[in-house]
Amino acid sequence: MPRPLRVAIVGAGPAGIYAADALLKSEAAAEPGVSIDLFERMPAPFGLIRYGVAPDHPRIKGIITALHQVLDKPQVRLFGNVDYPNDISLDELHSFYDAVIFSTGATADRALAIPGVELDGSYGAADFVSWYDGHPDVPRTWPLEAEKVAVLGVGNVALDVARILAKTADELLPTEIPANVHEGLGANKALEVHVFGRRGPAQAKFSPMELRELDHSPNIEVIVNPEDIDYDEGSIAERRKNKQTDMVAKTLENWAIRDIGERPHKLFLHFFESPAEILGEDGKVVGLRTERTELDGTGNVKGTGRFTDWDVQSVYRAVGYLSDELPKLPWDVASGTVPDEGGRVIEAGEHLKSTYVTGWIRRGPIGLIGHTKGDANETVANLLADHAGGRLQTPAAPAPEAVESFLAERDVRFTTWEGWYKLDAAEKALGEPEGRARVKIVEREDMLKASGA
Repeated sequence: MPRPLRVAIVGAGPAGIYAADALLKSEAAAEPGVSIDLFERMPAPFGLIRYGVAPDHPRIKGIITALHQVLDKPQVRLFGNVDYPNDISLDELHSFYDAVIFSTGATADRALAIPGVELDGSYGAADFVSWYDGHPDVPRTWPLEAEKVAVLGVGNVALDVARILAKTADELLPTEIPANVHEGLGANKALEVHVFGRRGPAQAKFSPMELRELDHSPNIEVIVNPEDIDYDEGSIAERRKNKQTDMVAKTLENWAIRDIGERPHKLFLHFFESPAEILGEDGKVVGLRTERTELDGTGNVKGTGRFTDWDVQSVYRAVGYLSDELPKLPWDVASGTVPDEGGRVIEAGEHLKSTYVTGWIRRGPIGLIGHTKGDANETVANLLADHAGGRLQTPAAPAPEAVESFLAERDVRFTTWEGWYKLDAAEKALGEPEGRARVKIVEREDMLKASGA
């Protein structure tokens, strides 16, 4: 009797879980069946949803409900707190599985090559997001001394960072933020937050709903300079073909023509300002220098040679995420991705046998969470085609219990899907006395104990 197809997925965020879902919905799941193990370096699953989405976005966190349904399936197991390659290597994975899919995402900040990036008070947005989302591997405190703050970038991460900096701690208390984050934000001195974009309103990468949410806070006055509302032929064409672009532009137009209100915290959205230098004195940020840009007719911009110095005491770079290089896999340094063709990992022009990628590690950190579904479907379709064509390698120890024995011999304290339910209950119990849905547990050791690792 043929055994089930055994697949390891490294990374239990949305991309990895979508890949598991695609496998479960395939014909192979019916005959001979599939057996899927997800390996996650964090003690808890859900990746970006848990550690990359702002705590005041419960709507997006609702995606977890759909992901839950996949992990609840009996063909799927979770091995949390297992780090690739330190706890299990590629060769070891291949000894247990017919195929391995990497879906490790992106957690680091993409570099911004301007002078002053190294100054005290210059931060990567990814690090700040990890702090306010209670990531166990970052410091428990964050310096929030600046009264005027700059955020570089016009994507949703820039909006999240700006909104968290501009809101009050008590506004965020009903969310799942841990006690250390609430305490840290309570000491936040920011009264002005300035978001800078190099191009115009039609080129902003905000989601319309995320943009409008900025204006929902009773403490945040969103301000747009009417001079920044400008379009060229390329911009107009983009608005006509992209409904979301048009909605973003209309929202910004409405904000630009209204009177400035009395809300205590000011959040400025600046366009056509290209960051040129972070200014410093005695090793600390004292300002930001930008060059005014103008549209060139195609939707792109060119510099005008006119510079402005902005009085800010800290700068957050939200110019994109970057994936960590994965040992034993080929790597494209420029894009921060694993080279692939249709999800098949390509090394020296050949498919690295039984090895696949999906999500941001495959195509870079672009698009919304839902976009990774298409990636997963294509990768899994090609994996199954290789399986049907006899092109997968044969594992030496395919029995499911072999992996558990291996991790036990290595003294790896792994968590399970059953352990997530325990951690989930523990976090909800912490929130209950305060009338909150949950309070996130931060310390790795505490997570492991709550999970019964």
